[in-house]
Amino acid sequence: MKIDIGIPEKQRVKVAEGLSHLLADSYTLYLKTHKFHWNVTGPMFQTLHLMFETQYTELSTAVDLIAERIRALGSFAPGSYAEFGKLSSIKEAEGVPKAEDMIRQLVEGQEAVVRTARKIFPVAEKAGDEATADLLTQRIQLHEKTAWMLRSLLEK
Repeated sequence: MKIDIGIPEKQRVKVAEGLSHLLADSYTLYLKTHKFHWNVTGPMFQTLHLMFETQYTELSTAVDLIAERIRALGSFAPGSYAEFGKLSSIKEAEGVPKAEDMIRQLVEGQEAVVRTARKIFPVAEKAGDEATADLLTQRIQLHEKTAWMLRSLLEK
């Protein structure tokens, strides 16, 4: 059935393409954060284990919201490791880094998601897609706050 939500198809496709990159970044960050939750060691174990759990749980919800927005725009959401690997700007973690390196990598990942979300914003605004703009605003706010909290752990 034809979609008639007040956004032309070409613009919906462009927004969905941008959201696919955001979905890939968010899912890759989810996997990295979950891996670090499982494998963190050291004197900050309890703090980081719980913090990482909170973060990957939030990301789990976020990927669903992003994928559902892609679907509402009439496109299919990517959902395989191969697709995410092509679309994501975040590199997978190799091995098990030390706790401080985990924190650094997660700061970089949170900031990467923010940059990706910001790239989509003008496309969504041009399309008059307030729902996507709202989703992007919420994602940017959350990832900036999370990056700040993680960076705070690295201060001496």
